[in-house]
Amino acid sequence: MASRLTEISLDCHDPDLLADFWCAVLGWVVVHREPGLVEIGPERVEDQALLDAVRAGPVCPTIFLAKVDEPKAVKNRSHFDVSPVDVSQEEEVERILALGATHADVGQTGEESWTVLADPEGNEFCVLRSLAPGHFSL
Repeated sequence: MASRLTEISLDCHDPDLLADFWCAVLGWVVVHREPGLVEIGPERVEDQALLDAVRAGPVCPTIFLAKVDEPKAVKNRSHFDVSPVDVSQEEEVERILALGATHADVGQTGEESWTVLADPEGNEFCVLRSLAPGHFSL
């Protein structure tokens, strides 16, 4: 059997701030919190249930937000892409901006089908096309 992607880790200055932001964006919850480290995910899952799910196939990974002292210095090497499922792309961008995101310029031309934003610590991410009925297009 191959390994499964079960967690994504992000270094940040304020794990609690980013946990609140990403939980609001994704509709997730805090799964675990300790000083300097917060885990978020779609729901809290007991270890045995998680193991059973992972063995059955891919699962949605949780995100660990870990406090580091060094500042972000350059563009992310990896980033999140989110897809609206109930509203248009434009409506989702406005909602996420209201949660504390900002527009980010990473050299896009303006012809892209996605919108680049940055979370409250400046980590870039993209809002892709909407998957909502009536808004979906390739």
